[in-house]
Amino acid sequence: MDWVELVPMSEWKYIETSNAEEFCRIEYCGIKKLQDGAAIDFVVTVREYVKPPDPLMCFFAQADKQVNQQVAAYTPCGWGKTINEALRECVSAIRKFPYDPCCNS
Repeated sequence: MDWVELVPMSEWKYIETSNAEEFCRIEYCGIKKLQDGAAIDFVVTVREYVKPPDPLMCFFAQADKQVNQQVAAYTPCGWGKTINEALRECVSAIRKFPYDPCCNS
């Protein structure tokens, strides 16, 4: 007999809310950006929306620091239908642009 591992259904999604409340579950991830011999800690907040603005974009990831501050400051972020897609976009932006510790407080 083959045993199937059952994954419990997340009950949090069944809390009664309105679309305007943007009810979501939050998780945190961290990454160290290596730049000029220093390690800069970024904390990425990931939100999983029950009723996202776009049904194909359930996950939103956003870094806690801005990058590219000397040219056009940008807070790395990413949307995706999976947590991996959202995190991949956000981490890619963290890596792509320089971070200036003098511009963040």
